[in-house]
Amino acid sequence: MPHRRTAALRVILGDQVSRDIASLTDIDPQADVVLMAEVMGECTYVPHHPRKIAMILAAMRHFAKALTARGIQVRYVSLDDPDNTGTLSGEVARAVHALRPTRIIATEPGEYRVREAMRNWSDETDVPCENREDTRFLASADEFARWAEDRKQLRMEFFYRVMRRKHRILMEGDEPVGGRWNFDSENRKSLPETIEIPTPLRFAPSAETTAVIDLVAARFAGHYGTLERFDYPVTAQDAEAGFADFLSHRLPQFGDWQDAMAAGTPYMFHALVSAPLNLGLLDPLDLCRRAEAEYNAGRAPLNAVEGFIRQILGWREFVRGVYWLHMPDYATKNALDATLDLPEFYWTGDTAMRCMADTIAQTMRHAYAHHIQRLMVTGNFALLAGIHPDAVDQWYLAVYADAYEWVEMPNTRGMALHADGGIVGSKPYAASGAYINRMSDYCAKCSYDVKDATGPRACPFNALYWDFIDRHQERFANNPRMAMPVRSWRGMAEAKRAALQARAAHLRKSLAKGIRV
Repeated sequence: MPHRRTAALRVILGDQVSRDIASLTDIDPQADVVLMAEVMGECTYVPHHPRKIAMILAAMRHFAKALTARGIQVRYVSLDDPDNTGTLSGEVARAVHALRPTRIIATEPGEYRVREAMRNWSDETDVPCENREDTRFLASADEFARWAEDRKQLRMEFFYRVMRRKHRILMEGDEPVGGRWNFDSENRKSLPETIEIPTPLRFAPSAETTAVIDLVAARFAGHYGTLERFDYPVTAQDAEAGFADFLSHRLPQFGDWQDAMAAGTPYMFHALVSAPLNLGLLDPLDLCRRAEAEYNAGRAPLNAVEGFIRQILGWREFVRGVYWLHMPDYATKNALDATLDLPEFYWTGDTAMRCMADTIAQTMRHAYAHHIQRLMVTGNFALLAGIHPDAVDQWYLAVYADAYEWVEMPNTRGMALHADGGIVGSKPYAASGAYINRMSDYCAKCSYDVKDATGPRACPFNALYWDFIDRHQERFANNPRMAMPVRSWRGMAEAKRAALQARAAHLRKSLAKGIRV
């Protein structure tokens, strides 16, 4: 009997483990085959954290199992399959040869390099390939481009208002609930010493996940980070349970202290949904509506709910729009001419700066740091020191479980480093040690003195901050949000400026030579 030809080969990528993904909406279980492939190329194009790799592969295997339970045919290629070609394109070609489909159906990926590869699949296989829009996002790339057209500046705040109105989230008619669109000014409180921080719900690995952990431990032992006590959600059911736990136990206090940091306390009151959300296990609009319901029911204050919703409905959608609007040129932007190599302590955590050491250590353990740690500690240091954005991009993409290029690059190259020249933000988020001292307990037990700027024990952030202002004063002198520090620098006594410059030069020289800072 001749081999029956597959009607459609439906390709599911590692971050597309969503029941409603566009490539599966019209599947014929009797005639179509789903292809899912664990490939070395996707695990190693940057040295991804083993925890990130394990989460993705475990989620893929559980998703494949769920599809099979629905009667869907799945061609699943494991990482240790001896015939595995090591690339997505290679596995598509191998599946086409084996199954002889009449067409290939895929959902647009989240990374430019993968999209370019997918656009060659038809030519490489002689089979028509349909790449469908990823409808899991709340604004398409085309919708964002129409909004951005003819605007001199792209600002998340104004896009966020469009999205609030479009999806009717926290709205009273055409106006925002509470009379304000943004409650960010109420979300910057310092953490009280006596506050009790709830422990988030974590998840014991299943047999499938344990097998993945063993595989990843064997294959990626040299990668940055640890797999010890892996407890991430890797199914939609577990991700849902984790979010429900956040709504009940952390959302009410999330708003007040979402920017706060404390040594040895990585999760604070954060939702921990970015990794499962970006993987495809959660639905962004559902998260927003359920957070809104907590406010409507009187169980969470408006500043907490609005702050959470803004991160998803506003910021997440905005940075994705920026990414697709400006790629591939965005990946080459270096507006501040940063040239320094990434210091080794970003990989080891071996630094006397307590804020950096703690953030990097928790990143090694958990593949996680919350947004202020990323922006105002590791990102701020890279900005002030002048570290090349390519190196910073690759580090962030490698070490965080929620990092995919569409979300990582605008946050890193744009928000943290201002390397995009102001596309994402109107100012660089540069700050001295005073900000970190105000928003954390790091400085109290640090080897450096946060109140000193020029001595041998002076906090490195202080001199590097003023050195940054000096290096870029011409660029920022007329920036309304940067003009004041520029004026302050220019008004300093010559001796003080010289001392700051000398301290900064010593620090930058030490960083360049790999001397411990």
